[in-house]
Amino acid sequence: MLPSESRVRRGDEFARAIRFGRRSGRTHLVAYLAATMGPEGPDKAIDEARTGPPARAGFVVSKAVGNAVVRNRVRRRLRHLCAERLGSLPTGSILVVRALPPAAEADSVLLGRELDGALKRLTGGGASPPKIPTAE
Repeated sequence: MLPSESRVRRGDEFARAIRFGRRSGRTHLVAYLAATMGPEGPDKAIDEARTGPPARAGFVVSKAVGNAVVRNRVRRRLRHLCAERLGSLPTGSILVVRALPPAAEADSVLLGRELDGALKRLTGGGASPPKIPTAE
């Protein structure tokens, strides 16, 4: 279960992460990651990142995913998967995971793989650099 201090609950925090955060879309979900930037500037944000609040996660599962039972099942799976991965996120960041309609049929393993891919891209893992052909 996701600890209380690791949950995003306020609508303005969801909106900030979705509007200003980095985005990584997959087949079953879209992940948004917003790093904390204090009003004092990036130097202060870097100092707070070392000792600041933990990363937090929030979930958006619309009615397009399915009925209430299906939506809650998808939300529970995503919450469990994010709880395992929050420690790898930058301190103080906000992660919002939006489930897409195909997530209703996806199992936890598939959702975990897609979440890992999205987080890798958002945290700088990114795609591998293009291969440069050599003259032979």
